[in-house]
Amino acid sequence: VQLQASGGGSVQAGDSLRLSCALSGRTFSGYVMGWFRQAPGKEREFVAAINWNNYNTIYADSVKGRFTISRDNAKTAVYLQMSSLKPEDTAVYYCATRYGSIYDKRYEYDYWGQGTLVTVSS
Repeated sequence: VQLQASGGGSVQAGDSLRLSCALSGRTFSGYVMGWFRQAPGKEREFVAAINWNNYNTIYADSVKGRFTISRDNAKTAVYLQMSSLKPEDTAVYYCATRYGSIYDKRYEYDYWGQGTLVTVSS
């Protein structure tokens, strides 16, 4: 299983940005795809997750209403649409996957991509 995150960059507060995670190595039926982030000096934290089969989603409270996770079966990709970005959203964003139920704990995820840096300036 391979995950490749992309789409990070430097933006101003209030801007939008879309992250992508390209998936390969297997079919992802039955899997959950998640986004996590890690700010400098902080623990890696959960952002959002989506069930590949039924499209169920969960979000961290800090991003609810601003971020949207989605997936594209044809392109085998997962996206994180981020709107109304704040300086506190600055972090390296990682995509990850696990088989089975949807969780918000990083230790539940088995496969990780490399991160993509998002910097939000005020």
